[in-house]
Formats: sequence, structure tokens, C-alpha cells
Amino acid sequence: MLKTALVASMSALLGIFVSGLVLCIGWRKIKRKGTDRRKEGMETPLFDMDTIATATNNFAPDSIIGAGGFGSVYKGKLLTGQEIAVKKLSMNSGQGVEEFRNEVVLIAKLQHRNLVGLLGSCIHREERMLIYEYMPNKSLDYFIFDRERSALLGWKERFVIILGIARGLLYLHQDSKLQIVHRDLKPSNVLLDSNLIPKISDFGLARISGDDGKETKTRRVIGTYGYMAPEYAIDGKFSVKSDVFSLGVLLLEIISGKKNRGFAHPDHHHNLLGHVSMNNQMERKYAWLMWTEGRASELIDTGLEDTSGKSQLLRCIQVGLLCVQKLPEDRPVMSTVVFMLANEGAVLPQPNQPGFFIERGSVIDATSRSEDYYSTNEASITILEAR
Repeated sequence: MLKTALVASMSALLGIFVSGLVLCIGWRKIKRKGTDRRKEGMETPLFDMDTIATATNNFAPDSIIGAGGFGSVYKGKLLTGQEIAVKKLSMNSGQGVEEFRNEVVLIAKLQHRNLVGLLGSCIHREERMLIYEYMPNKSLDYFIFDRERSALLGWKERFVIILGIARGLLYLHQDSKLQIVHRDLKPSNVLLDSNLIPKISDFGLARISGDDGKETKTRRVIGTYGYMAPEYAIDGKFSVKSDVFSLGVLLLEIISGKKNRGFAHPDHHHNLLGHVSMNNQMERKYAWLMWTEGRASELIDTGLEDTSGKSQLLRCIQVGLLCVQKLPEDRPVMSTVVFMLANEGAVLPQPNQPGFFIERGSVIDATSRSEDYYSTNEASITILEAR
């Protein structure tokens, strides 16, 4: 009787052990599959942590070449001698797992002279890093918004940059396998290589567009005020025309050397495009005002006033205003923008009034990547109508 009970107990214990072993093996397989699934679709190389740590001298502070809400960017050098830029995402970064994976997967499918090259990524425990080709001339905002450095970019260089950005967007919207809307085009996301060739970067917010460029709606509106199209900022509707709006703002900034959100005219209290706060009662749009009064040349950066390409400058101002028109259907598609920029003989239509909006008690998104980064779910925004 006792012997029978002992055998039964041993059998039960053996059964529990075998069941536990099976469950343990099964769990390890599931975990391994989860890890594989996380790396699945990432067509760029995966760097190991030791390689990146060695390249950046263990992420030494003097290797930092940029920083923001997303984390820090380090300059590094691989053992092969190739220079790299490592974007190490902060643990509290607003650029979460989905944005990280989104950027890796999308850029891997894109190849163009005017898009930044992603060399690979690194996933180490909870840390995520993106490894890019190194751009020695930093970003566009480093030059155009600084009085001394802006002098290094004459009109010839600025026009090459404008045309390069436009061609990069055309590729994203039309010529790539995927029709992609960038959603965060701004000067700090345009990098410059050793020859000042522009490279569009930061695809964490990029999305594949709907068929035929139709609008897509999102409940999560994240971007940078001053560059977001009104229909996206207010209603969450984005399309290729949203990027066209951002390009128009960028064009006017490159020509004027002034930030849309930082410039205020001393006489009129206008911002460059008209993006003003509610405590500012002036609602007229400075760039639009100068254009309609035949004073568009006053928009031109003082460092470019003696240039021989003034007619080309004025033409680019007109293209910029066409891109920032209030209604998306009025804005040109990128193929038309590139054609208008590259062909001085092309007849340009007259632009309608720009679209812009007013902030009411805007609050910075806690997960934002920079001080200019906002979620419109936390702000009240209003379209201004012409008077």
C-alpha cells in the first residue's frame, strides 16, 4: 500500500517536472520568435553593441554632435575607417518602438541621392540605436539661421539645396516603390554632406500614403508647428500635399534666412508666414503681404541682395507661396514643383492666400523630441480667414 502510494507520488512529480520542462522550452521558443519578429522586416544590418561602443569611444560626451528630446547623436568611426552618426534613442524618447521600427523598415526600401543613408541599427536590451552615414556639414538650420554661417551659403548653393530637397520629396511621393509622406520636413531634418548636397532625414513619423495620394486621417497628430499643414494640424488629415506645404515654408526660410516661428517684423509684428500666437493681434501674413504689395524682394536674405539671380529668387518665392496655399487641392504636386523650379521659362500661376493657424495655450507634448515638437491633441488651433 505504501509502496503503491510512493510510486504514485513519484509518477506525479515526474509528470509535473516533464510538464514544466515542456512549458519552459515552449516559452523560450515563443520568446525567440518574439525577438525574431522584432527583427523581422529590418533589411538593414544589425550592429552589435560592442562595435558601436568602440566606434563612439563608449559614447564619450565629446563624441556628441547633436541632441534633442529623442536622445543624443554621436559621431563614430568603424574599424573599417568609415565615419558614422549614431542616434541613440533616449529611454524616455517619444520615438518609441513603432517609430524606430518604422524608420528602419522604410529607409531600407529607399535609395536616393537626396535621402540620408541608413547603414543599420542596434538593439541592445532596451536600448535602440540607428546608424547613419555621417554628414560633416550638419543640418540646414545650422547655416541658414545663423548670421555668420549663412554667409557661407550663397544663392547658388541655396538653390542647389532647394532643388535637391524637392527631388528627394518627389522620389518619396512618386518614384519610390512606396508612396511615402514624410510628415516632419523642416531644416533640422535636412542634412548636408561634404559637398552641401541635401539629404532628407528622420523618417520616424513617415507613413505610406493612401492610393493616388488621397488624404489619410490619424488621431495622433505629431509634428512641428510652423511646418505642419493646417488640415493636418487641425483635423489630422495628411497626404503628399502636407509635405508640399512643409516644403513651401522651408523654401521661404531658405530664401529669407528667417524662421517661420521665430521671425517678427519690427513694424507689423508679422511672422514670416503668419503663424502667430493669440496674444498677437496682427493676423496678416508677412510673406503674403510683401507678395501682394509687389515687395517680394524685401523677403530676400540681405546676404543675397547682390546676387545676379534675383529673378530666380523671386520665382522661388512664388513657388514657395504656391506650396503653402490654404487648400490642399490648390497646392502643386511635387513633379510640378520640381518642373517649376528647374525650368525658368515655365509660366507660374498666381498663388492664393497661405494657410496658417493660431496657437491657443499650446502645450509641448511630453514625449516630444525637441522644443518645437507638438501634439495638437493638447492645443486649440484656429484657421484664420482673409479679411
